[in-house]
This record gives sequence, C-alpha cells and structure tokens, in this order.
Amino acid sequence: MIEFTLPWIFALLPLPLLVWWLIPARKQTSAALYMPHVQSDNLRQHDISPGRFSWLRFLPLLAIWILLLAAAANPMRIGEAIELPANGRDLMLAVDISGSMEQRDMTINGRRVNRLVATKDVLTRFLSQRQGDRVGLILYGSQAFVQAPLTFDLKTVHRLLMESQIGFAGTGTAIGDAIGLGIKRLADNPAESRVLILLTDGENTSGTMLPVEAAKFATKEHVKIYTIGLGHPRSRYPIDERTLKEVADITGGEFFRARSQQELASIYAAIDKLEAVEQEAEIFRPKQTLFYWPLGGAMTLALLFGLINVGSRRMQTRSTSV
Repeated sequence: MIEFTLPWIFALLPLPLLVWWLIPARKQTSAALYMPHVQSDNLRQHDISPGRFSWLRFLPLLAIWILLLAAAANPMRIGEAIELPANGRDLMLAVDISGSMEQRDMTINGRRVNRLVATKDVLTRFLSQRQGDRVGLILYGSQAFVQAPLTFDLKTVHRLLMESQIGFAGTGTAIGDAIGLGIKRLADNPAESRVLILLTDGENTSGTMLPVEAAKFATKEHVKIYTIGLGHPRSRYPIDERTLKEVADITGGEFFRARSQQELASIYAAIDKLEAVEQEAEIFRPKQTLFYWPLGGAMTLALLFGLINVGSRRMQTRSTSV
C-alpha cells in the first residue's frame, strides 16, 4: 500500500492554470524588419507566440507538474503490520569505557585482550539471546551519555557497542551519573520491568551524583540495578566492591564479581534468567520512501521536453531562412 505523507500538496495542482489565466499574455509586437519573401502562411504555421495555447506543450508540462507534486507529497510504501513480541524485559546496559578499561588482563581463546574487548565479546552473545527484549545502551567515562535508547533493534545496539572506544567519554568513571541517566531513561516503562545492568572496572571518580545517592533515587523509581565489577583483583585500578554491592542491595538487584571473561559470561547468563514481563503489544509497519521515483520522472520529462523544444526551434529557424 502506498500513502502520501503530505497529501494536501495536491491542492496546488490547478496553480499553473490560475497563473495562466490571471496573468495576461504578452502582446505580440510587429516585426522590425519586413521580409516579403517569407509567405504569411509559413509564419502562421510556425507561430509560437506566448498567447497561443497548444496541447502539445501543455500536456508534458502538466505531467511534470503532477510528478513534482507527487514527489513533494512524499509517497511511502507501507508494509504489512508486524506485531512485536509482547513478552520481554526492558534492559538498560551501562558500560564503562574509561581509561582503566584498557587493562589487558582478560583472555579470549588464549589471547590477551583488554577489558572492553572482553565485554564486547560477552555482550555480543548476550544480545543475540534477547528475543522479545528491549535493550538500551549507556556509555560512560567522565560523562555518561545514551548511545542507544530502549529498542527492539538489537542489531543497531550491537553495532553501536562495537563502535565504542576507550576514552570517548573521558578518562574518569562517573558511576553515579550513569545510574542517574539510566533511571531517567527507564522512568516511562512499567515498574516491574525497569532493569539497569551496570558494568565498571573501577570506582566513582567523576560526575556530580554519588552512586549510593543515585541508588536511593532508583528505589523511588522502582529501578532494579545489577552491578558488575570487572577486572583482576591485583589490578592497579581498584574496584569499589563495597559501593557496587550497596547499590545493588538498595535497589533489590545483585552484585557480581568478574575476574575473567568466563566469569563475566556466567554473570550475564544469570541475569538472563530474570522473569519475562508482560508488555503492551506493539504494531510495527515497515515504511519505504518513494519520492525519488516521481522526482526522477519529472526530471526526465523536463529534459526531453527541453530537447524537443530546442530541436523544434532550430527547425523553425532553418525553414524561415530558406
């Protein structure tokens, strides 16, 4: 099915005729040079004065005008209705991309990698199993920002996660601000499905909100927080396990300690066992814009009309010069 986003544009269809009727035709002036050898019937045959109406000229111009209006009205192809899953969870992921995530104390297939690479590897599998879930992504360092709002489009969430780089949000660790931003993004969802999963490898060193204070605010908004402390115990960047555990306890979540990539994977497997929540069913209709088809048709007709008009004038010039 094809629909027009701006159907009122077609109300402009009679505009060229109104202009033609309201603006008087330019009067034909007499020739400055009299050519007795040119027969009068020949001039009548090639008369192209502005006041003369010609269907051969009007119809192509009308077609061009209609096509331009159709392009301006923005035609869209509307696909069949797709009902999105009604069972699932709303999960907001908050991933630390501070400078300390560059520590290479994780292993994937026997290869040493930094903590962010290990996190991406585990979250790739985690996202692939989120059938029916909506997932959002927050990245934070010295500042926290939403990289992806809650969405069923998990491919886009995964792509944005893979594009994230250490230091993009600064070298500090604003855990409290990341929690506050997650609460804000989850506030409009059903209370029983507000879940924030926060991963960090350090302690709160930046931002304007303290993690515990943010956790107390989360309880008022019925947001459950699961915290994950990532990194080797002997790392030169200490993990504030006490604060992370307190944040989880205050909100009814749970604190996990991930010392290896395998432990991190098992943590997300445990979170995966959260009970699915009934959600309001959503209907989605895929849309595809089609304005370029009538626009291309109008440009093609205009080009052909111009070429034919130029050729016709050249022929008239040759015939009158004989």
